[in-house]
Amino acid sequence: MTDSCTATDFPYLHGFSPTEQARLMKQARLAESTIFRNIDYAGATRLLEVGSGVGAQTEILLRRFPDLHVTCVDLNTAQVAAARQNLGSRPWLDGRYALHEADATDLPFEPRSFDAAFLCWVLEHVPAPARALSEVRRVLQPGSVVYVTEVMNASFLLDPYSPNTWRYWMAFNDFQIDSGGDPFVGAKLGNLLLAGGFHDVTTEVKTFHFDNREPARRKTMIAFWEELLLSAADQLVAAGKVTPEVVEGVRAEMRQVQNDPNAVFFFSFVQARAVVY
Repeated sequence: MTDSCTATDFPYLHGFSPTEQARLMKQARLAESTIFRNIDYAGATRLLEVGSGVGAQTEILLRRFPDLHVTCVDLNTAQVAAARQNLGSRPWLDGRYALHEADATDLPFEPRSFDAAFLCWVLEHVPAPARALSEVRRVLQPGSVVYVTEVMNASFLLDPYSPNTWRYWMAFNDFQIDSGGDPFVGAKLGNLLLAGGFHDVTTEVKTFHFDNREPARRKTMIAFWEELLLSAADQLVAAGKVTPEVVEGVRAEMRQVQNDPNAVFFFSFVQARAVVY
């Protein structure tokens, strides 16, 4: 899904344009009810958000949990600047967040600095997710809870069958793997958290599944998914992963499916919860 980038030694699929930054804000709103269902930071006051990107999830965290102060970390200068603008336009959030340009695998904080952590759509981009989680654990005090939400891109299904979209999706995932990321990291969260010394690890599969029961939401999600896919088109064409003809095929297919009276959209991701002892 992508909300941020935390490494500079590999290309980021979606770029950092204002259009892409606006897409991230839209993505957070569309996914909010699904991502935040069952997230509970009761009792926490000092939360670390790793891979905070443009501050889209930060705003949701501060709105849903009024006792939190959120310390945001992202490596990309443009994303941090966008977060400063987005959060700064909401004066009721003043004093409740801090923005840091820093590496997820080398956090600039003392041990036990925080009592909660939140990571969303970030480990898919990190070449060393185990190291990032180890750093998160280092800066959390005992009893802290962490929620990690990540993609499982093998789950994507669009009906009617759309061959150009399928080719493009495979190239999308191949590019991320070749770049040092992992588009299937969601399924591995349990192992990563256990290996990182976290305890009470649980995982929940969360799903966007839209068919004739919710035609308006289905149409909105398919239109958004077209934006998400095509935000990577220039990178994929430049890398020789897809042709311009495939990109145009994706545009045509996504619009056909969006208007199909019996279309189906399905995508699952994984959310893990763990505790530091």
